[in-house]
Amino acid sequence: MKLYSGDLSPYSARVRLQIYAKGITDIALERPSTFGTPEFRKAFPIGRIPVLDIDGDMLPESEVIAEYLEEIYPQPSMLGATPRETAHIRMVARIGDIYLMNNMFMLSAQSRAKERNQGIVDLLGGQVVRNIKALDKLIGTDGFACSGRLTMADCALVPGLFLVENVLPATGMENPIPAAANVAAYWAAIQKNEHAARVLAELHRGLEERRELIRSGAFEKMMAKAAAAMAAAEA
Repeated sequence: MKLYSGDLSPYSARVRLQIYAKGITDIALERPSTFGTPEFRKAFPIGRIPVLDIDGDMLPESEVIAEYLEEIYPQPSMLGATPRETAHIRMVARIGDIYLMNNMFMLSAQSRAKERNQGIVDLLGGQVVRNIKALDKLIGTDGFACSGRLTMADCALVPGLFLVENVLPATGMENPIPAAANVAAYWAAIQKNEHAARVLAELHRGLEERRELIRSGAFEKMMAKAAAAMAAAEA
């Protein structure tokens, strides 16, 4: 199998953390050369990564990929010992995926905008702050998100909290993590986990590469070229 992935993609990072934690060695990691082009969208209609290539059968969406991998590589388990424990893990993972990552993904463009849309920042950033407060009441207090061990909840929270800490302040909003005692303690602890630290190093590498492209003006040109190609392909 092959995972089409990218360093700065938080959804890809979620799956990579699962792969590293499970010790899976027969999944190749590759950034698709056509990513962001009409050719990529033609092959992968959703147009986003990660995508898991299963002998030519393409499976998109990080949560779907994560559940698939959990079924075919059940050990070590990243779900619960009971159905109720598994439900809690999935609930916390959903907070990381939808309430943190998704809002931050949509908000990230405001971090590099020449003129910010304050309405977007207030709406999406406000949702992030609100949900960090909710997470503070639900997260584990023993260094892991749930169950006292690394689970699929951590896989979703690590890239989500990375974006909150590193991207949200660039929109003019204050990082809400330090004000949420349980989330702050979790965040400090999970970064010491070897698998989480590996993914965070990749995310930081991707972020620095992106920032350099923005500083040089190359990113704006890339985005304009991609937008023109997509518009031409859909005309």
